[in-house]
Amino acid sequence: MPKKLRGTYTVIVTPFTNDNKIDETMLRWLVDFQISEGIHGIIALASNGEFLSLNDQERHDVARIVIDQARGRVPVVIGTAAENTDHVIHYTKDAEKLGADAAMILTPYYAWIDEEEIYTHYKRIAEAVSLPIMLYNHPASTVLDIKPPLVARLAEIDNILYIKESTTDTRRVYRINDLCKGKITVFAGYLGYESFMVGAEGWVSVCANILPRKSAQLFELAVDKNDKDEAWVVFKELVPLIDFLGDHLYAHGMKAAFKMLGRDMGIPRPPRLPMRKELEPKLRQVMTDLGLFKKELPPVRANAA
Repeated sequence: MPKKLRGTYTVIVTPFTNDNKIDETMLRWLVDFQISEGIHGIIALASNGEFLSLNDQERHDVARIVIDQARGRVPVVIGTAAENTDHVIHYTKDAEKLGADAAMILTPYYAWIDEEEIYTHYKRIAEAVSLPIMLYNHPASTVLDIKPPLVARLAEIDNILYIKESTTDTRRVYRINDLCKGKITVFAGYLGYESFMVGAEGWVSVCANILPRKSAQLFELAVDKNDKDEAWVVFKELVPLIDFLGDHLYAHGMKAAFKMLGRDMGIPRPPRLPMRKELEPKLRQVMTDLGLFKKELPPVRANAA
């Protein structure tokens, strides 16, 4: 029986070299940095990892490198989304073969399909693998919405065990918990603190790329210790960075932030462009207020496996 996933999971960026290749050295460094700072899990090849901008070989390589570098120290979830069900099955089987702990699967993101088609999409994927599956509901990007009654229906499939709920309606959390009777563990996509207050057991965090320890502490205080006052203090510290990134600046902002910290993760791939220059002073101030420039980051060692 696989260990239940819970806690703060960093949805990591995909580092690129100056010639736009996967930067294995920085990817391995990023995995080690997250783990050394106490993060509870890592998610690769999600939106922040620019999965749509990678070819099949690159997706395989990123998954392989992250799983290899984690070495079982924390769970690794691999994003395996695609528009075509058969392609999702291919990516998910690859993640399973590589040793991933779960696959996070976004709904199809172009074709408008109905609830029966969404159900059939996930059912076919789940039946093709034994890997635990995390549904990923992000209607702001995909238009499709996996509403709680459909989540409950999908929860009847044995290996559909998690959902990343990325709406801003925290009522979804307790409705899913109520309808699914504990079969589905809810990870918040946006509203970590708020979702913890109503029953979420996980948070998929972008800001944890540069603040893994504090992001992990938010979960530990809010959920494990049920210390809402101390959790609120940590949350208030994180809010300026969360708000900055929330303006569709995930990969852009995190890569800019790492560069400011002396760890170059490259620039986003087209159609994304590097973060606009006029935003840099605001990001630098947010990072200064968080004390990020006072802390020395671990050294980078070439391809340290």
